[in-house]
Amino acid sequence: MAQQRIGIIMNGITGRMGMNQHLIRSIVAIREQGGVTLSNGDRVLPDPILIGRNAEKIAALAARYGISRWSTDLDAALKNKDDSVFFDAATTQMRPGMLARAIAAGKHIYCEKPVATNLKEALEIYELAKKAGIKHGVVQDKLFLPGLRKLKLLNDAGFFGRILSVRGEFGYWVFEGDLQPIQRPSWNYRAEDGGGMILDMLCHWRYVLDNLFGEVKSLSCLGATHIPERFDEQGNKYRVTADDAAYATFELEGGIIAQINSSWTTRVRRDDLVTFHVDGTHGSAVAGLTDCLTQARVNTPKPVWSPDTKQPIDFFDGWTPVPDTQVYDNGFKLQWEMYIRHLVEDAPFKWNLLEGAKGVQLVECALESWKERRWIDVPALKA
Repeated sequence: MAQQRIGIIMNGITGRMGMNQHLIRSIVAIREQGGVTLSNGDRVLPDPILIGRNAEKIAALAARYGISRWSTDLDAALKNKDDSVFFDAATTQMRPGMLARAIAAGKHIYCEKPVATNLKEALEIYELAKKAGIKHGVVQDKLFLPGLRKLKLLNDAGFFGRILSVRGEFGYWVFEGDLQPIQRPSWNYRAEDGGGMILDMLCHWRYVLDNLFGEVKSLSCLGATHIPERFDEQGNKYRVTADDAAYATFELEGGIIAQINSSWTTRVRRDDLVTFHVDGTHGSAVAGLTDCLTQARVNTPKPVWSPDTKQPIDFFDGWTPVPDTQVYDNGFKLQWEMYIRHLVEDAPFKWNLLEGAKGVQLVECALESWKERRWIDVPALKA
């Protein structure tokens, strides 16, 4: 069994997502397990160099997790031919420019989404990558959540029969900053800084719907800014310029109707911070981040509408958990491992920059629908 090295330039990993999910729970975890195992038994060990603007912060992060290389000089890192991969989890506005620089330097690309703030730039980056002949991938983490993997298992097994509808509920109450400290960064609520629920979450819903249920064909979306003023990390009041909620309906391939509410201004009374309720002719399921419950046609209760008497049926009963038949590793880590195998041994990996562009396309269609208050068709994006 041989071991080989892969050098990865990691940009934007001092932020919450970059640090926790990509550095600590993915790359550091992969290094601690001895690398990524290939089909022939060989192992690939990631050798990251951490890139950031704050030298003190990036040096402390590297020291804490036993990473020997860090720098504030991205240009120098891109010139190093021993590092073949560029990963970006920095701000969305800067991402197209960052990716273009890395592609010009001959690096393979892996990045967070959204890949851009508009479809034109997203497609331009995809074309640059295709022309350069490099490999490219986009994080589509929710596909690897245990709850959604169980939904896919049910669908693959034919449990639902013909799927009729999907209802998604996502979000929770993000405190304004006066009564309670904020639990999300203030930039999320400033459009000029890349904030906004539609930009943030519809990229996710595109790949979830496309991969689990059917390609999105059209949509109707209403955005809202429910909380007009918030307080930032320093306790200063600011005017909210981005949408903090989105209410969308999608028509999918095969006539499936999906409705997804996304909100930072809702108090949770459901099984998880995100739930997907799928109804089919033969059965239904409700999935959260980790768990999934099913109700088949044969054990569906038979309620009778009677507003004058207390409902005798507890509708939370009669649902059966889908068991954990395997150990579910961190979803970000799983996709990193798949991407590394794709790089080294050309293993399948479908979540490329074109898939990322589809997410941006859905964002643009949703914003257009909100602005014009009408249904918008979502045309196919072709390679």
